[in-house]
Amino acid sequence: MAMKQKIVLRVQMNCEKCRIKTLRVVSDADGVSSVGFEGENKQNVVVIGDVDAAGLASRLRKKVGHTDIISVAPVK
Repeated sequence: MAMKQKIVLRVQMNCEKCRIKTLRVVSDADGVSSVGFEGENKQNVVVIGDVDAAGLASRLRKKVGHTDIISVAPVK
């Protein structure tokens, strides 16, 4: 059984359309349980589930814009 993890990504989103696109890309990924925004200007995307963080960041870079992985931690 795969382990759930909490992944925090900082995505460069300049408009509401970018936020919607980010949500769509993340929610389409396999193994995602929940998605949310946090931080100042809602620039951080929090993903919970059994997901490949590097693959998700790569997909976001291609479809939305500059993306950094802030943290990856197991969910207790």
